[in-house]
Amino acid sequence: AENPGNIQGWMFDHAGKLRVAFAIVDGVNTSLLYRETEQDEWKDVLTTSFKETMSPSFFTFDNKNVIGTSNLGRDKSAVVEFDISKGKEAKVLYENKEYDVSSVSYSRKRKVITAASYTSSKRERHFFDKETEKLFKRLGKDLGDYEIAITANNKEETVYIIRTYSDRSLGAYYIYDMEADKLEKIVDVSPWIDEDEMASVTPIQYTARDGLTIHGYLTLPKGMTMKKARNLPVVVNPHGGPWARDGWGFNPEIQFLANRGYAVLQMNFRGSTGYGKAFWEASFKKWGREMQDDITDGTKWLIDQGIADPERIAIYGGSYGGYATLMGLVKEPDLYAAGVDYVGVSNMFTFME
Repeated sequence: AENPGNIQGWMFDHAGKLRVAFAIVDGVNTSLLYRETEQDEWKDVLTTSFKETMSPSFFTFDNKNVIGTSNLGRDKSAVVEFDISKGKEAKVLYENKEYDVSSVSYSRKRKVITAASYTSSKRERHFFDKETEKLFKRLGKDLGDYEIAITANNKEETVYIIRTYSDRSLGAYYIYDMEADKLEKIVDVSPWIDEDEMASVTPIQYTARDGLTIHGYLTLPKGMTMKKARNLPVVVNPHGGPWARDGWGFNPEIQFLANRGYAVLQMNFRGSTGYGKAFWEASFKKWGREMQDDITDGTKWLIDQGIADPERIAIYGGSYGGYATLMGLVKEPDLYAAGVDYVGVSNMFTFME
């Protein structure tokens, strides 16, 4: 197939036939293209706006429908079976009431759907398949303090390459031989980092002034707990995007600040992804307004907890986080003692040109 210039991605069926394409229509809308055979012409079976998605991941094992994630007609993205020839959803296979499902996987050898992934405070999985669930439980027995990801496997699906990571480590690669039940470390990703010297990242949540629940993460200097942390200097660190989100994992900037004695607050303000369509759309035209209030409310929550010294709070961020830094200093000049804007938006008019 030849790309006429607007195709952003392709998808093959299990027989290796190219039958699905993803096209940008006008910079806002996206079309899902399909053909029954490689000799047929492409046809547009579904066009969605930027507010909705239908993301096929792979064909059903009879090569008729597709399995993917979709938020068509619902708030949270779910795993669905999609009748692609008709451009209609056939059935929902799994949905989570609180979080968007981000991906779905399958066994190429056994021809079964294996698991769906979503992110709450950490990555979680819904298992469709007992054998896959058993595999992750076995890996968790030895690697339970780390996030676990399978990065590759042999065709027989008996040998796996495993990657781990945590809030205090970039982790390691392992090889797991399922038949021998042997897990062996291949290499540490960053052996120069001593995770015992790193600070823990704790999931938190607070309520914004309009009642919306905001999730986030608090990193305290090594060995300090929320109960014992009092009157600390704080760096508030809103993420960029803003259509992105902070997650649980190793962040060198956060660890650097914690090592210097700062508490670091990260929050997934409205507009952050992974929490459904309504939470995301609540950010539309809310730059510097409710989105900023979510950051301010998180800062004040930390003061109310007694963790933050009200006289020693800085705000720092990049991209949208840089914009939020500048806006925080303008809207709340008495709340922040300092601010550092990294590649932030400073002029909305030139930004939109």
